[in-house]
Amino acid sequence: MRRLFAMVAGLCSAFFIFYTVRLLTVTRFFTQLRPGGGGAWIGLVVFPVLALLLAWAAIRLWRGLPRTT
Repeated sequence: MRRLFAMVAGLCSAFFIFYTVRLLTVTRFFTQLRPGGGGAWIGLVVFPVLALLLAWAAIRLWRGLPRTT
């Protein structure tokens, strides 16, 4: 069950990586924003952070807890 959650977190991470690249492509690396497009700046910060956090969670869930003896 833990590996299923790891795969879901990994897929969500891949989605946010894709959306970050898409955001950069659509805005031409933030050289062309329409008026009132300040939400793009929020996405520039939030999407990569979410991608990194979900990737970290996927790795942790996949490997499991470290065993202590």
